[in-house]
Amino acid sequence: MARSPFAPSFWRSPLRGPWLTSVLGIVLLGGITLLFVTGLLSYAAYNPDLAPVNDKTPDKGILGFYLFSWPTDPHWLYRLDQGVHVTLGITLIPVLLAKLWSVVPKLFTLPPARSLAHALERISLLLLVGGALFEFVTGVLNVQLDYLFPGSFYPLHFYGAWVFFTAFVAHAVLKTPLALRNLRRLREPREEQSELVSPDPAEPTVSRRGALWFVGGGSLLLFLTTAGQNFDGVLRRTALLAPHGGAEPASGPGGFQINKTAAYAGIDPAETGEEAWRLVVTGRDGRTVRIGRAELLRLPLHSSALPIACVEGWSTSDQWWRGVRLRDLAALVGYEDDPPDLFVESLQRHGAFRRAALRANQVADPRSLLALFVNGEDLTPDHGHPARIIVPAAPGVLNTKWVARLTFGDL
Repeated sequence: MARSPFAPSFWRSPLRGPWLTSVLGIVLLGGITLLFVTGLLSYAAYNPDLAPVNDKTPDKGILGFYLFSWPTDPHWLYRLDQGVHVTLGITLIPVLLAKLWSVVPKLFTLPPARSLAHALERISLLLLVGGALFEFVTGVLNVQLDYLFPGSFYPLHFYGAWVFFTAFVAHAVLKTPLALRNLRRLREPREEQSELVSPDPAEPTVSRRGALWFVGGGSLLLFLTTAGQNFDGVLRRTALLAPHGGAEPASGPGGFQINKTAAYAGIDPAETGEEAWRLVVTGRDGRTVRIGRAELLRLPLHSSALPIACVEGWSTSDQWWRGVRLRDLAALVGYEDDPPDLFVESLQRHGAFRRAALRANQVADPRSLLALFVNGEDLTPDHGHPARIIVPAAPGVLNTKWVARLTFGDL
């Protein structure tokens, strides 16, 4: 028996072969393409070309060629996009691992390069495998709120995605025709000619279709223990692998999920009391007003039913928010007709997105509020008391809590 992985006879599993690899590859072709598209859309939702505070990848260059003004309709757009992105990514993990297992002998093929074309294929394969592992590992760690990797998640995952997907496209162009030919066989081939087939296979203990059922079962299990974080109530308790699974954080009108508590953000209750807190609103030609909560309550109040959805993939159902429209606040400082962009600053002491920018179309939407109430009650401290931003279809981090200052103007 060969003891070196560079010897073809070292790899003895009778399951490996073009048919199994092709089935897994076709599944990943559709799944990873959808992952990439939803990831790009998630990045666009931050409006990174609006202002530096929203742009976590300032050196993106031409990679931001597709960016557009993120819409506010439908109001559940970001919830759907990021829910699909995270849930699908976790669901595909068994398929990815099975695919890597099925082709691992090719990483040890000698000689390393038989021709220039073969050398390019091997390089693309290394980028593909390395990129896949990097993207899935950093994605899972982000979902689990475990930032063990050096640097910020946003640029690492963004640039890694482009490297990985470029290698993925090159590999797909080369291998998809062969994969489709293999899939046209209606039954498993008994004899295959391929470098993936062991020259000295061991006795089979399971069929290839049985192996696929095993992989599919693993994916189904991950789906069932992850997807629930996109919902409230009983379904959220099924999200055993998500940090926001389990019971809701509290009961009553404010009993829905959050990421940052007031204590974590360093909010001093003395700053948010009725007497101390004042909202500073600045607009045209430096016009500035300072408004207390009692004065805000005397302005026209409006209601919106909107969810909260975060980059980690979790979201809530629509909550009933009530407060002052952002466009009405813009009118107080000189923008009566067309409200401009908005720069929002929080009382938050530390952590990302203490400041955020919103586009004019988001400010102008009648559902965009400086919310004072949720589900019929005052905001709780953890949900942003005394006031927070709520905007349809925006990522959760752009719905700034504990708002201290609003600055209207072109950004």
